[in-house]
Amino acid sequence: MSFPTYEKLVASGVEWIGNVPYHWFRSRVKFDALLKARVGWHGLKSDEFTETGPYLVTGSDFKGREVSWSDCYHCTVERYEQDKNIQLQTGDLLITKDGTIGKLMLIKSLPGKATLNSGIFVVRPLNESLSTDFYYWLLQSSVFYQFINAYQSGTTINHLYQETFGNLPYAKPPKSEQTQIARFLDHETAKIDALIAEQKRLIKLLQEKRQAVISHAVTKGLDPNVPMKDSGAKWLGDVPAHWGMTRAKMVADIFIPQRNKPDLNDTGDGYYWVTMENMKTRQIHGSRRWISNTALQAAGSKVIKKGAVVASCVGNFGVASILSVDAVINQQLQAYIPKFVSASFLRDLIACSKAYFDSVGTAATLVYVNREGFANLPIPLPPEHEQRAIEEHIEKLNSKFDCALLESNDLVKILQERRSALISAAVTGKIDVRDWQPPADESAFDEDVQKAGMEASA
Repeated sequence: MSFPTYEKLVASGVEWIGNVPYHWFRSRVKFDALLKARVGWHGLKSDEFTETGPYLVTGSDFKGREVSWSDCYHCTVERYEQDKNIQLQTGDLLITKDGTIGKLMLIKSLPGKATLNSGIFVVRPLNESLSTDFYYWLLQSSVFYQFINAYQSGTTINHLYQETFGNLPYAKPPKSEQTQIARFLDHETAKIDALIAEQKRLIKLLQEKRQAVISHAVTKGLDPNVPMKDSGAKWLGDVPAHWGMTRAKMVADIFIPQRNKPDLNDTGDGYYWVTMENMKTRQIHGSRRWISNTALQAAGSKVIKKGAVVASCVGNFGVASILSVDAVINQQLQAYIPKFVSASFLRDLIACSKAYFDSVGTAATLVYVNREGFANLPIPLPPEHEQRAIEEHIEKLNSKFDCALLESNDLVKILQERRSALISAAVTGKIDVRDWQPPADESAFDEDVQKAGMEASA
């Protein structure tokens, strides 16, 4: 869907804003809005938080487009009264200034008295010429993010200073246009958000379906008519009657890494250093860090040869990959060195064995499965030729799932890019929405977006 453009544009004087409608005013945030935060001696410590009293909003209470009031801490009335500028009002715009910069919340209603903890600016209009509904979208646009990037000048900044924010330049439409732009973006982004949510649901369903297919193949086989028997493990259920039942220690050696963390390098010297970060794929082809031979000996670490099945032993159970390179693993992982079982079959069996690892884990700071727990993993063992057939079947299905997931993830990315582009175009006057009205049929999606959504769902 295309939108009309303004007939007369003028230079804004700001590179990332470009030309703007001639009747829009060039301004800065500090000229139009009050910016306040809880700073200095007003700062609250966690031991001052209370169970009752005025609400105390933090960045973690930003949930979607609403403050999660039920999750908020509270503070005393005395603390609330210390600064009237941060006593929240309907229509206030909140923006996080520490850590993750730029999370936004527009206060549509208040359940009672509320104030801010440190880490958040309140943005409040100084006069009737500004709509915080418009600012809500302005601060989600490239105008804001390119300004922050320009200010960073190559450094890593995790704090937005008030002086910096106040100097954000932008082009301000008349109040009526601000309201119309906000109304337009509320409507159009809601449609795109609905499609993104639909695709994310599809991605989740595809991931669940893939896991179910793999689990069925490695525990029930490929022949739906084969006689079954009780495996003896409740979480495993019945398995084909002609399969053997054994324990992992009978078909693989168990490898436990040293608990000493060695000195690492990022220059490629030595062996790959593998952690949970590298466990996102079915095969591990390398990592971003290495351990030299000198560091290896100093720490007493050992190298695992390629072909080993590496699995999580802390918290996130059921995650497993095959090493396709020699590597050293950290203490959150353990490994199986296959002897009488296919590495691929073992990896996929581990992926559906979360219930077992949960049941044998011991809780400290995190739930941990020791060598004994790994060694005693029940293993349903098909004949060797059947293991190969199962893995060939899984690889073919995985290729199909990978393609479907790639298409859905690509569509999410396209929709997110379209959303960002639409916001930036509207708040900088690249499109003219003054005459825009929502369609009579609210179910009528933008044609090209709707088409993309249907193709990915097919």
